[in-house]
Amino acid sequence: MVSPLIVPAAAVALTLFYASVLDIRERRVPFRTWYPMLIIGIPFTTFFYLLLIQGGGGMAALLYLALSGLFSLLFYMFARFHLFGGADAWALIFITALIPAFPVIPLLGFPPLAFFPFSVLINAAVLNLFTPIGILLYNIWNGSHAPFPYMLLGFPVDGDRISESYGFVMEDITEEGGALSRRFVGIRESLSSMARGEGRVYTIDMRRRPDEYTRERELYQRAGRVWISYGVPFIVPITFGLVSALLIGDFIFGLLQIVSGG
Repeated sequence: MVSPLIVPAAAVALTLFYASVLDIRERRVPFRTWYPMLIIGIPFTTFFYLLLIQGGGGMAALLYLALSGLFSLLFYMFARFHLFGGADAWALIFITALIPAFPVIPLLGFPPLAFFPFSVLINAAVLNLFTPIGILLYNIWNGSHAPFPYMLLGFPVDGDRISESYGFVMEDITEEGGALSRRFVGIRESLSSMARGEGRVYTIDMRRRPDEYTRERELYQRAGRVWISYGVPFIVPITFGLVSALLIGDFIFGLLQIVSGG
């Protein structure tokens, strides 16, 4: 039996594909992007809960609501501490609110928890693991070298055109006595700066507010080639995570089935 949640799932999927295009092209997703999806989805999600309660599944409805609230709060906190982008967090929050359960039986069947947003997040994280491998191969192909793990995390671009790229600068480049000094920013240092919302130099900020980055642009131009993060928006793997969870199921659950011979 097809759940009423199939309508919110279709609306969310279409919106995420559009949001992914916006995020790749402009690195921002206006909040109004989500409005049509919410207008379409909320009535059907409400209908799903009503059917669940009327069918004697009051406890299941409470469980879904509790998990939805918990995960939404978690995603909000991730954005609050700059571990997610704003669009990424809203995408996950709205998936959680609108599609708490699997709308249809996926190819791999229902995982034990059967909380759809969790499988979306798992699949998105698994899919996102392939990006660093692609970056590494790209660097090897182009003869670019850097200490581990930077070869997996970014690539060099021309310093005089750095604002045309997407991501954040992975090097700390300064001038000492007329000579350039440069080093890769440590992973822990970079994560700490991200959590504080400061310290990182984002190429999009250089493009939007060039007057604020005159000194940095000068240093990057003199440096010749500067390493930046690959800057792929997480909303892209979220989109494919949703579609794969809907059609195939939970990747980790499927892997465990294969390992156990189930």
